[in-house]
Amino acid sequence: MKNTKLIIALIIFCLSALVGQTRTVGVFVNDTAKVFKGYTLFAPKQNTMTYLINNEGRIVHQWTTSALPPGQSVYLLENGNLLRTCMTKGNLSSGGGEGGRIEEYNWNDSLVWSMDYSTTTYMQHHDIHRLPNGNIIMLVIEKKTYAEAIAAGFNPTKFQPEIAQKQMMLPDYVVEIKPTYPSGGTVVWEWHTWDHLIQDYDATKLNYGVVKDHPELVDAAGDQKALPAFWNHMNSIDYNPAFDQIALSVRGNSEVWIIDHSTTTAEAKSHAGGKRGKGGDLLYRWGNPAAFRSGTVANQRYFQQHDVEWVNPGSPGAGNLTCFNNGLGRGNYSTVDEFTPAVDTAGNYTMVAGNATSPANFTWTYKNTTVGDTMYSENISGAYRLANGNTIICSGTVGLFLEVTSAGQIAWRYVCPVDQYGRITQGNKPPIDVARPPELMNSVFRVYKYPLDYAAFKGRDLTPGSFVELYPTAVGETQDVPQSFRLEQNYPNPFNPSTVINYSLHVNSHVRLSVFDLLGREVAQLVNTEKPAGSYSVTWNALNVPSGVYFYRLSAGNFTETKKMLLEK
Repeated sequence: MKNTKLIIALIIFCLSALVGQTRTVGVFVNDTAKVFKGYTLFAPKQNTMTYLINNEGRIVHQWTTSALPPGQSVYLLENGNLLRTCMTKGNLSSGGGEGGRIEEYNWNDSLVWSMDYSTTTYMQHHDIHRLPNGNIIMLVIEKKTYAEAIAAGFNPTKFQPEIAQKQMMLPDYVVEIKPTYPSGGTVVWEWHTWDHLIQDYDATKLNYGVVKDHPELVDAAGDQKALPAFWNHMNSIDYNPAFDQIALSVRGNSEVWIIDHSTTTAEAKSHAGGKRGKGGDLLYRWGNPAAFRSGTVANQRYFQQHDVEWVNPGSPGAGNLTCFNNGLGRGNYSTVDEFTPAVDTAGNYTMVAGNATSPANFTWTYKNTTVGDTMYSENISGAYRLANGNTIICSGTVGLFLEVTSAGQIAWRYVCPVDQYGRITQGNKPPIDVARPPELMNSVFRVYKYPLDYAAFKGRDLTPGSFVELYPTAVGETQDVPQSFRLEQNYPNPFNPSTVINYSLHVNSHVRLSVFDLLGREVAQLVNTEKPAGSYSVTWNALNVPSGVYFYRLSAGNFTETKKMLLEK
């Protein structure tokens, strides 16, 4: 034990000595005796790239082609492709977790499939999940007018002002898409929250009833607090192939809902059908029994949580559900929690009308007690159980990744070194997001860690390269020993009036970086000089250039690459 601690201390000391200053980003702890052997995938929220890193924090692969930031989740598929959601500027906004587009890139960073799912009446958001048959289930908001809400039995005195101001609500629904390569897809299944409402406000409506007698239905009064337009605020979707069921993290209710996926779309609209005979009604719900009038705050266990997922077969706690419990309303501290649902081996759940659903409490909880190292995140974030029993955690708003053992020991600690401008130089602190303080600009929605023998890695070159963070060598320059020439996507994009372009050289080269318009005319020469091997950042201020599409080209030695950017004034 003492030897292990000594090794960790030496690693941190050597890295600190390398940069000659306090570490602010990257790896802080890498306990080689306890850490899970694998690669961690993450996509910084404020930028467009996706990284796969080893436990030392070195890049083993990356995807940089997408021009859009994540919206919000990303996954590495078994075939080595990257499946990512994208944040678009759609016509419908939830006010959190916007998406609207899904992209799939192969290992070589070429786009192989995309689908836009955003109109004036619906929009994909937050999370998706690839099913075993290749279809994709995703969270979607749909527009319901103020009049439709009143017709459904909602009590307008319970609305937050924005519903009357916008004249709409945005409840959630689930869509299953069968992709059509190389773009688009077909909707093959749907489930809508709106089809399973109950209310005790307006006796003239068909969904009027005694709420506590129907835990399988969704109370239109929510959890008895004032309702926002983005009412359910679902933020994760997971699938259990053994039961053919879907788990939904419902932040608006501080609950997890489990629904039957074996239904047809018609059955999913009803209260009968499917393997469980309940149609689209909730098979199970847990976390806040006050949401179905069967408990008080003393029974509440979830507090506006994110990322409720089943523990995979083969991992300790298989079949349990884990989540990042953000903690709003209980003293503002976050935990990672695990509970064992009240389900039999056939996938049938126990819910008794008028009673809080079992269990009464969690099976396992992790709360970071390290002084000065808060794990609190008021939103986003996630947790995932690994095969060795460790749990990898993303405290999203501060870009903090932790891997902890079942005993609560920190085996790995990493701070995301990417903000809205690109890779952060070691010694610099991630800046505060002035639009959402105290959230930082290195925020990350969620992370996943894949084992060394994951199918995606078979036959791939996973030679460790540079660290994600940059290391200072001289004023205005950074050096992180790049392994190849690379031109990264500018950020922000679209932009007005300035944007940042990052590029890397693995050998000393004469560098020329220029900007061209659609007619091929050079409008700016950003670099034209000899540069030593290293990583560089250049800002282009387009204050005196008209709006439009522009191309920037990097030429270094025999390497040439061009990327597109959009100036919007």
